[in-house]
Amino acid sequence: MSDLPRKAVTRTAKLAALPLGIAGRATWGLGKRIGGKSAELVGRELQERTADQLFKVLGELKGGAMKFGQALSVFESALPEEVAGPYRAALTKLQEAAPPMPTRTVHGVLAERLGEDWRELFAEFEEKPSAAASIGQVHRAVWRDGREVAVKVQYPGAGEALLSDLAQVGRFARLLGPLLPGIEVKPLVAELRDRVAEELDYGLEAHAQRVHAEEFAGDPDILVPAVVHQCEQVLVTEWVEGVPLARVIDEGTVEQRDRAGQLLARFLFSGPARTGLLHADPHPGNFRLLPDGDGGWRLGVLDFGTVDRLPGGLPVTIGESLRRTLDGEAEAVYAALCETGFVKEGVDLDPHAVLDYLLPIIEAAEVEEFTFTREWMRAQAMRIADPRSPAYQLGKRLNLPPEYLLIHRVSLSTIGVLCQLGARVALRAELEEWLPGFLPGGEGAGVG
Repeated sequence: MSDLPRKAVTRTAKLAALPLGIAGRATWGLGKRIGGKSAELVGRELQERTADQLFKVLGELKGGAMKFGQALSVFESALPEEVAGPYRAALTKLQEAAPPMPTRTVHGVLAERLGEDWRELFAEFEEKPSAAASIGQVHRAVWRDGREVAVKVQYPGAGEALLSDLAQVGRFARLLGPLLPGIEVKPLVAELRDRVAEELDYGLEAHAQRVHAEEFAGDPDILVPAVVHQCEQVLVTEWVEGVPLARVIDEGTVEQRDRAGQLLARFLFSGPARTGLLHADPHPGNFRLLPDGDGGWRLGVLDFGTVDRLPGGLPVTIGESLRRTLDGEAEAVYAALCETGFVKEGVDLDPHAVLDYLLPIIEAAEVEEFTFTREWMRAQAMRIADPRSPAYQLGKRLNLPPEYLLIHRVSLSTIGVLCQLGARVALRAELEEWLPGFLPGGEGAGVG
C-alpha cells in the first residue's frame, strides 16, 4: 500500500471514530446522572470531552477535515466559554499548521509541473514549509529575479481527500449540534464541499488574486501580493512578511487589534465594490498585519482560492434592508425579505417580530464605533439557538436563498474574527463608503 492510500485509510478511520466516541461519552453522561451528578454539570463535562476529541482529530488531519476545522475556528467566539476556553489554542493551531508533505513528494510535484530543472527558477528555496493548510503547503523562496516569494504546492490527491473527509464530517454533523450552539454545521459542510473544485484550481485562484492585486496596488491600508507564476498544482506569489492575525488575536496590543479589525471590515465591504469578487475564506490564517512605513499598520490578504463572484458588488438589497431595519421600517424590511426569498412564499410572519429578530444582530451598524466581543457573539448565538427563545422559533421559519449563502457565511465568519480580536471598529463608516443601498437616495458604492 502506498503512502497516500494508507494515510487516507487512517484519516477515514479517525473521522469515522468520532461519532462512536461522541455516543460513548453520551452513555458515560447518562451513567454520571444516574450516579447523582446534576444534568448541567454532566452536560458541561460531556461538551468538554467531545470538543477535546473533535479538535484533536481535526488538528491531526489535512483535507476536508482541516478545511472544516478552519471554517469552524472563526465561530469559536460563539461557543460557551467552558468549551471555547480550553480548546482555543487547538483551534488557533488549525489556522496556522498542519502535518507537512514529505520533501520527496514536494520535489516530485515541482519537477512534474515546473520541469526537471525547476530549481533554476529560484535563487533560493526553503525545503521546510512555512505554512500548511487543507489542500497544500507553502514554501518560502527567492525567485530568480530576487523577489521573495511564497510557493504554494498542492498535495497530490487533495481533491479526493477533501471530498472523502467532508463526506465523513457531514455524516456526524447532527451530533455536533449540542456542542456548537448557533452554528449550522450541515449547511457549512455542504457549502465547503460545493467549493472543492474551485479551490483546487490554482488558475482560478491566480486570476482572483491578480484582480485584487491590481485594484489594491498602492493602497495605504490593504496589501495583496502579486502573482509571480502559476501552473497546475503550483502557485507562486510575492511573499508577505507580517504578524499572523492568529498571533494578534492571542497577544496583540489594543492598537493592533483595533486596526486589524477596522481593516478586516474595510476589506470585507470594499473588496466586492472594487473588484466584483468577495474573498470567501476569512479565517485568521489568511491575514497578516504589517507596518505601513508611517508608524501604522496595513492588512496583508492571502489565499484567494475561494471567492464569490459579484459583478455588481454586494447586492443592493442588503444595504437597503440594513438601513431600513436600523430606521425601524418593519413593513419595508419584511417586503424586501419576501421579495428576495428570505421569507418563502406561503410563510406568514409578523414584520415587527422579524425586526426584533434582526436588530440585535446589526447593532454594530447603529453606532459610530462598536466593540466586538466574545460575550456579545455568544449572547447572539444563544439567543438564536435556544429552542425556548422567540428568536429561535422565528429563525426556523426564515430561509437563506442560495445566492446569499456564501455572503452570509463570510459575513458571520468576519464578525467571528472581529470578536476574537475584541476590536473596536467604526463599522458604520465602512458601510456608508462601500455597501450599495446603505445610504438613502442612491445605490451607494459600485464596482471600481
